[in-house]
Amino acid sequence: MPLPPQISRTHHIDGVLARYEPAMPDMQLPLIFDSPHSGRAYPQDFNHVPPRDMLRRAEDAFVDDLYETAPLHGAVFLKALFPRSYVDPNRHEDEIDLTIMEEDWPNPVVRSEKAEMGLGLIRRLIKGNVEIYDRRLSIAEVRSRIDRFHRPYLQELEALAEKARAEFGAAWHINCHSMRSMGRHRGQRIPRADFVLGDRDGTSCEPDFTDIVSGTLRDMGYRVALNDPFKGAELVMRVGRPEIQRHSLQIEVNRGLYMDEDRIVKTAGFDRLQKDIDRLIATVAAYVSDRLAK
Repeated sequence: MPLPPQISRTHHIDGVLARYEPAMPDMQLPLIFDSPHSGRAYPQDFNHVPPRDMLRRAEDAFVDDLYETAPLHGAVFLKALFPRSYVDPNRHEDEIDLTIMEEDWPNPVVRSEKAEMGLGLIRRLIKGNVEIYDRRLSIAEVRSRIDRFHRPYLQELEALAEKARAEFGAAWHINCHSMRSMGRHRGQRIPRADFVLGDRDGTSCEPDFTDIVSGTLRDMGYRVALNDPFKGAELVMRVGRPEIQRHSLQIEVNRGLYMDEDRIVKTAGFDRLQKDIDRLIATVAAYVSDRLAK
């Protein structure tokens, strides 16, 4: 589908990432949206065992479509094209599940609950207990995924944030994700909020940034939770440095609002949600413009 004339694709690495910006440079704001988990270009060397339809459950499917109008409001929009189940750009590159390796990992390992659950940099499991591989991975394979996919994405996002801060004195970033409609607590399935905002318990951005997003969504009638159960991970931690005027906020949207979670297809709710997110983007852009004018 061709891009609207108001949007330009300004950078593209085949199978890795795509960056979109306003076609008119004078529209540009120091506002960045990124979708790191909506990629669905599966590399040929993945060699996974479960069927592709099962692996797609790890995707933040269609999140890139929900936020695609961001450049119309003056923002940059960056999205990963590769799947998170291949290598996860929202994990530290040393957040390695050692049980997946055929050799000793030569670097210090960043230990985490996610890696222990099989959900580290390189996923070991899908659907909680289904093994993705019937073999162990070599150091060379893992390093290749880091060098060709993980690092370029993180470097691009970091460069965008720092460029915006250098040019405007501040930068605002929204990290876009989706979540399953049901969570678990003490073994019980519980419905999740419509949106969960993560600002690392108030450490990744100025409070007003979180407030304008939460208030706008609540005014639209959505149920919004803060930092529970998602606080933001590697990308929010890297970009979010409010002490140097870099503000980062994670948004998780409930998949039940816009897609069939089993079939991974859009439902009738997609169009309404996309329009509401477009309104949210416009409000955030106005907030950023106001902050620059002060």
